[in-house]
This record gives sequence, structure tokens and C-alpha cells, in this order.
Amino acid sequence: MKTSIIALTFAAFTASGAALATESATPPTVAQTEQSGSNHVGASPKTRADARHELVRAQQDGQLASLRTLYRGS
Repeated sequence: MKTSIIALTFAAFTASGAALATESATPPTVAQTEQSGSNHVGASPKTRADARHELVRAQQDGQLASLRTLYRGS
């Protein structure tokens, strides 16, 4: 009985490993490789002044208040 369970488990792991290997062998598409919009090639990093300006604008627009409400939980 134990031998059949071990054999069945081994077969399941082998099949799932083969499925993952086939999936990772395919080249990534544009949608899979695209990250956030700020990670474009040639994009310059933000300066402290840019980040501060973005923070002040988010505070004035009410974006930070809505995010605090959203992530506050229930």
C-alpha cells in the first residue's frame, strides 16, 4: 500500500515538474516582461525634488487620504 502511494506521489510530482519546465521554456511576452511604467530603458531616476513634488501633489489631490482610508482596513 505504501509503495503505491509513494509511486503515485512521485508520478504526480514528475508530471507537474514537466508542465512547469515546458511553461518556462517559452520566451516571455511583452506583457510578462513589462513592469511598472517607471522602469523604461533610458528613463532617468527621480530626484529628491521630483519625489517631494509628487508627494505634495498627492497630498493636495487627496490621493494619500483615500489610500489611507482604503488600507486602514475594517
